[in-house]
Amino acid sequence: MPIYNKLVRDKIPEIIRRSGKDYNCITLEKESYISELKRKLREEVEEYTRAADDAEGVEELADILEVVHALAQIHKALPEDLEKVRAKKAEERGGFKERNFLVEVTE
Repeated sequence: MPIYNKLVRDKIPEIIRRSGKDYNCITLEKESYISELKRKLREEVEEYTRAADDAEGVEELADILEVVHALAQIHKALPEDLEKVRAKKAEERGGFKERNFLVEVTE
């Protein structure tokens, strides 16, 4: 039986069970959960960087967003709270649409 030792989505154990396989899952304590969410975020970002096309890129971005929503909940924030902060920062500092790449600032 393969060993995964990683955080998985909530319905994965049920999907495994329905496929006729056995599994071993534990419920993480809060600190371990936060640590594993951070690890999952790095994993999903890495998968996004390897996406071969737009469809795969969007799938990976959706996975990243799911992890971000879980992390926001850890910080007692709703997705709409996160969006408000994002929008405020975009208003104050802009987004990334203009593709500016800062090379250097001189005094």
